[in-house]
Amino acid sequence: MRFFLEIAYKGTPFHGWQIQENANSVQGELERALAIVFREKISTLGSGRTDTGVHAEQQFVQFDAESILNPSLLLAKLNGILPREIVARSIFQVRGDANVRFDAEYREYEYRISTKPNPFLYQLAYFHFHPFSLDKLNEAAQILAGFKDFTSFSKVHTSVLNFDCTIHFAEWVLKDDLLIFRIRANRFLRGMVRTLVGTQLEIGKERLTLQDLYQIQSSKDRKAAGVSVPPEGLFLTKVGYPTDYMKILD
Repeated sequence: MRFFLEIAYKGTPFHGWQIQENANSVQGELERALAIVFREKISTLGSGRTDTGVHAEQQFVQFDAESILNPSLLLAKLNGILPREIVARSIFQVRGDANVRFDAEYREYEYRISTKPNPFLYQLAYFHFHPFSLDKLNEAAQILAGFKDFTSFSKVHTSVLNFDCTIHFAEWVLKDDLLIFRIRANRFLRGMVRTLVGTQLEIGKERLTLQDLYQIQSSKDRKAAGVSVPPEGLFLTKVGYPTDYMKILD
């Protein structure tokens, strides 16, 4: 039987989601905990691959098992084994051919910037105190939402067939001292959100113009875009699937 596990994690101590040799990863910790609970090796697949230091408020993980008789007990056991930076929240049963990665209709990310010093946001936001224009940032976000090819905003040497993405929405909001970039798309490229944020900040600080954004996109050259902002401000916040795709177990 196939199951989806909903988890959340603080990415600071991990070298990203994916298992790597000689590096601590979220996937590695989760598979270790699952193996203890099920008393056998359990392989997992994540709905997305977050990079080193990136957080997830909602991540779905696929695995196969014979059956789960007591979902609440399973979650309790997992949370007793997992490091405190990772929490298992819910478990769902899905059809046997379900794919947690390719069946997702969209993913949402937030990038959070603290505009004033705040010790409670340490490792959970990018501290950036330069004045900016919120109007310019939102104009830039609307332009980005109209793009299709994001070659200029992706890490180079990635094994993807194309760099096309469909942006469902992109916006900037200011909540007290926290500046937040929100974006939803059908897919994201490696390093894409952090590069989009870094480029837009240059526009918000009026170091680049809105017209420059069009030129950067059409150049299909990563070097033309802005710097990639630090990982600690990036959160995977939501992964969307078709209605009635998952049956929650409780």
